[in-house]
Amino acid sequence: MVESRRDRLRAATMREISDTARRILVEQGPEAVTLRAIARDMGMTAPALYRYFDSHGELLRHLVGDLFTELTEELVRDIKAVPEGDLSGKFMAASRRFRRWSLDHRREYALLFGAPLPGLGHKEQADFAEECARRFGATFLGLFLELWQKAKFPIAADEEIEPGLREQLRRYRAEALGVDLPLGVIQRFLQCWIRLQGGVSLEVFGHLDFALDDAEPLFELTMVEVGGTLGLTYAPPR
Repeated sequence: MVESRRDRLRAATMREISDTARRILVEQGPEAVTLRAIARDMGMTAPALYRYFDSHGELLRHLVGDLFTELTEELVRDIKAVPEGDLSGKFMAASRRFRRWSLDHRREYALLFGAPLPGLGHKEQADFAEECARRFGATFLGLFLELWQKAKFPIAADEEIEPGLREQLRRYRAEALGVDLPLGVIQRFLQCWIRLQGGVSLEVFGHLDFALDDAEPLFELTMVEVGGTLGLTYAPPR
């Protein structure tokens, strides 16, 4: 289907609106990202923006989707740069790129992984934002599942998992993953994600500044420890 000139102009304007919203987010913080501020920056009227986004919440969710897409594309690029059979290298590359993007885009990271802004809980544009977030999550999950299929790492048996956690893992497997995996694999995936994303969050939000000027060596130690639980071979960054 050939895209009409009108459709191209509309897409370009929506891209400009999203870029403007991101610039305001970076320069002034999330509270400053209002329809009025965006319209003023673009030389438009606030009501004119409603021709492109139905609400402030819809605009924010569109921005969230764009940011997840950018992050995912950077992860995929670094993963593809690693030789095909090197799963250890792919895991390390993805983890390091996630940390680097997060530190280079702290306010964007806060929008994606911090406390949600008012309006983000509404369902306008939910499909777009959530689909972009799922693609991001699937990048790490895909690596994890490939690793499990090729080299079974140690996991807990179902009966060894605390009952309350076991039922939550079953629900997550059925409702979100839709794959037939031992619960111990899902538990291990979540444990690794908590170590990775939790450590990055502490660094992004400055909660390690009381002790560290440069948290990269500690991050690499985390990679050694997490990789060890998965049977990965650690190699320091180039």
